[in-house]
Amino acid sequence: MMLSRRFAATVAGAVAVAFLSSGADWRQFRGTDNRGVSDTRVPTTWSVTENEESNLAWKVALPGEGVSSPIVVDGRVFVTCASGPKQDRLHVVCLDSETGKRLWERQFWATGRTICHPTSSVAAPTPASDGRLVMALFSSNDLVCLDLEGNLRWLRGLTADFPTAANDVGMASSLLVAGKTVVAQVECEGESFAAGMDTANGLTRWKIPRARQMNWSSPALLPRGDDRGDVVLLQSATRLTAHDAESGAELWSHQAGCSTIASPVADRRVVYLPSEGLTALQSTEGSRSVDVLWRENRLSTDNASPVVHDGKVYAVNGAGVLNCGDAASGEVLWQLRLKGPFWATPVLAAGHLFLVNQDGRAHVVKIGEKGELVGTSEFGEEIYGSPAVADGALYVRSNSRLWKIAENAPRAASTKPHRVPRRSLVR
Repeated sequence: MMLSRRFAATVAGAVAVAFLSSGADWRQFRGTDNRGVSDTRVPTTWSVTENEESNLAWKVALPGEGVSSPIVVDGRVFVTCASGPKQDRLHVVCLDSETGKRLWERQFWATGRTICHPTSSVAAPTPASDGRLVMALFSSNDLVCLDLEGNLRWLRGLTADFPTAANDVGMASSLLVAGKTVVAQVECEGESFAAGMDTANGLTRWKIPRARQMNWSSPALLPRGDDRGDVVLLQSATRLTAHDAESGAELWSHQAGCSTIASPVADRRVVYLPSEGLTALQSTEGSRSVDVLWRENRLSTDNASPVVHDGKVYAVNGAGVLNCGDAASGEVLWQLRLKGPFWATPVLAAGHLFLVNQDGRAHVVKIGEKGELVGTSEFGEEIYGSPAVADGALYVRSNSRLWKIAENAPRAASTKPHRVPRRSLVR
């Protein structure tokens, strides 16, 4: 399809000055910059089988269930879990990234509803950090904020403010940090809203009513590239809206039937929306609408969100086929059949895509003019959370375990979950 000169210039500029994560931290869902891309090099082959371990730095048993992704901040790995018959004990666990040693664990009682689907968990949303604080949201709509040493800074039981904000299969939208605001998107058939809260004290900066429809997609980041702060993208079943991160003011909207699981991703001023396969949108400063640049049904995403890098867009569909498209035109460049289904969003590190399917099989695909499957590894457990990449390592969690994959790692240390006495729980 025809490409406007303006869009061609935008894509060319984005490719020329493409920003990659520093590799040191992975602070929220899909990384610090929310794109699922890192320039750090990680192993393309490994084994976590007890008798044939290779490139396995450590593995840690977790104190509860969870499908959230791990995050990595300043040499620490943070992961959330839920335990108990009703999953009403909420855990935030901090591990030393080098050794896997547990540095601290904090537990809280859930104040909201803990009913969720058997394949999900109360610990479904991925936590987020601004580099100084770690904020964790649970399906019970409990939002806690701790500093890197584990000291409680603030806590919000959002169910107290929105008592009907719940559904019968659980909430799963992850947090997003944009500047000094942490954004929670809570959409269901009850009271639905998106809220931006001050990272320093948890006070609400803004709150926006949302459609009463079940939705599990996560807010996404659209950098402005200037001193006005970032834009927050909120995707629901029938539209995508863009908001100023500090005030919540709506900047523009786009009506379309959208995925309620896969989330959008932005590359400079272009947004790639899981809608009608995949739709590319370009925003114009000051306009209340966006331009539709292209739509391509063959770039459908199913449950995993798309990844965009270096002028290419990658999407894995419901049949387990990885499609690579031209980010400027939507033309499908190549396809590679993998073994699905996939819930975890792929991550891209140093020229390789890492895709982990529901059954715990990791696929490593070398990208280029065509996709080449260069390795597979079995974790042996179901995996729904997306991997994290930081400091030359890949972090992967299952419902009960967390692995660190790193090049030339010594024989892995294995640790058991530490049980904290009930009297020490935060209430």
